Amino acid sequence: MVSLSNHEANDSLASPRDHVHSVAMARVPSRSKPPRSAEPELSIRIDLDEEDALGPGKVRLLELVREHGSISSAGRAMDMSYRRAWLLVDELNRTFRKPLVETQKGGGGGGGAQLTPFGNEVIRLYRAIGADATQATLGHLQSLQRMRAPGR
Repeated sequence: MVSLSNHEANDSLASPRDHVHSVAMARVPSRSKPPRSAEPELSIRIDLDEEDALGPGKVRLLELVREHGSISSAGRAMDMSYRRAWLLVDELNRTFRKPLVETQKGGGGGGGAQLTPFGNEVIRLYRAIGADATQATLGHLQSLQRMRAPGR
């Protein structure tokens, strides 16, 4: 995996202020990810400033909230505790000028969560940046793949 970042660590799930908690999470394979291809993939982390970042882990969490309608279910799909998932969603909502996720309180029918139109637009932009960057670096990625040791 190739990663674009201003940081040496490939910690794509959280901002530097969450470093202690997120390092372990970054290494946990997600049940929700499709199998990796044999080709190199570009993984993008966007450092919005020194404290806030948007990377593949947070974006995947948002996509799973959209899919499941629940922060708890989205967290479970990523082998993440509800608390960790909720803290990441809360951080994302505070990072942007509008909320990305809206929640409904529990009750007889239970609570829930849904992505806002603004949240959908953040995902769309992040995925567009990734697609553009992959296209721009495709030749370099293929060269790196050819340079790998046999059998790796």
